[in-house]
Amino acid sequence: MSLKNKLDRMKSHMNLENNEKKDKPAFAEKDAGNGSLPFLETWQENDTAAYWYDKEHCFIREVRYPIEYQHGMYSFKELNAIVSLWNGASLDHPLSAKGLAAEDLFFFDTETTGLGGGAGNTIFLLGYAFFEKDAIVVRQHILPQPGNEIPLYQSFLENINYETLVTYNGKAFDWPQLKTRHTLIKQHVPLLPDFGHFDLYHASRRLWKNKLEKVKLSAVEEKILGLKRENDIPGYLAPMIYFDFVERKDPEILFGVLKHNEIDVLSLITLYIHLSKQILQVNGYGEETLEIARWLAYLGKKEEAFETYNRLLLEGNAEERITAKHAIAYQKKKNNEYDSALGIWLEVAEKGTEKQKAEAILESCKLLEHHYKDYEKAIQLSFRLLAEIKGNSKALESDLFKRYERLKRKQNKHHF
Repeated sequence: MSLKNKLDRMKSHMNLENNEKKDKPAFAEKDAGNGSLPFLETWQENDTAAYWYDKEHCFIREVRYPIEYQHGMYSFKELNAIVSLWNGASLDHPLSAKGLAAEDLFFFDTETTGLGGGAGNTIFLLGYAFFEKDAIVVRQHILPQPGNEIPLYQSFLENINYETLVTYNGKAFDWPQLKTRHTLIKQHVPLLPDFGHFDLYHASRRLWKNKLEKVKLSAVEEKILGLKRENDIPGYLAPMIYFDFVERKDPEILFGVLKHNEIDVLSLITLYIHLSKQILQVNGYGEETLEIARWLAYLGKKEEAFETYNRLLLEGNAEERITAKHAIAYQKKKNNEYDSALGIWLEVAEKGTEKQKAEAILESCKLLEHHYKDYEKAIQLSFRLLAEIKGNSKALESDLFKRYERLKRKQNKHHF
């Protein structure tokens, strides 16, 4: 029976006119009239129980880890300290947990039958990890077959706070997929909010895009978090394995995919701890400090960015110090500290990268022309910049010729 037909059949005995909350269905081994589920013992031996909702079922697997468990660089108990740091920090940041407790965060990931979008792509696993007293709980909601989405989403949505999800590329993939599938059954399960949670993928790209060839979670795990997976099921095999399970009903083949997802959600905890430590600069200067400064500047956090660039001046290497000076010069120009800005940019013009040199010379030209009225020196720098770019930028070259002509006119007028 198609999903649409199942929904039509259920409408007759579901109250769709109000939002009265149904009693939470209990986990059970069998449903009246349906008999035992196939391979139920295998499911139970692997920490999994059946969840029934209006004579349809999904499976829920639950495993627990002690809070002291070490996953990569950190033990899970460090999340409490990180959330406390966010609550005590003045920094307003996209990854800030201010106003939250560690127990409020749900580290979430899905497994689907394909990477494309649209209603034809089925989510067959909703997994998440969360704090509960002195343990980390991993809970996974498993679709036994396409068409059983109602108990899948009902069980999922009644157990989580979907406004405090922590994902890896969830904004672009997991959440749109979830909303697409949810649309098919939205009359029967709780509504979904707009996207509003922490996406660690974008943070990882900002910090490590120049260090890692690909910013996949598995690469971040191995190169950044000190975690190497053993005997892991590759993600691209998950759809094939799931369809085999649907056909044969034997879950044994599926447990490798469940373990893959389990590691994913646990790694999100470790990654959130690590990213937060870098952003809050818990351990002072580090190799990510420059990217943190750039990110803070992008977010408009001027004071925090300025402080971070100044830290680079004290502790960074030669290249980082020049980059920091270049950024600080822009801030000094905004603060009308023209002498200081010009002095810095003239230094950057000698020691920076090719791009930094070009930008520093151009900014120096602007100051010399508009603030100092030193047209002769501005003309000299314009000629130098033309030599620096060597035809690499036609647009800049054109602007420089216009600037040169304007400066010459100003110079001639000034002499007369």
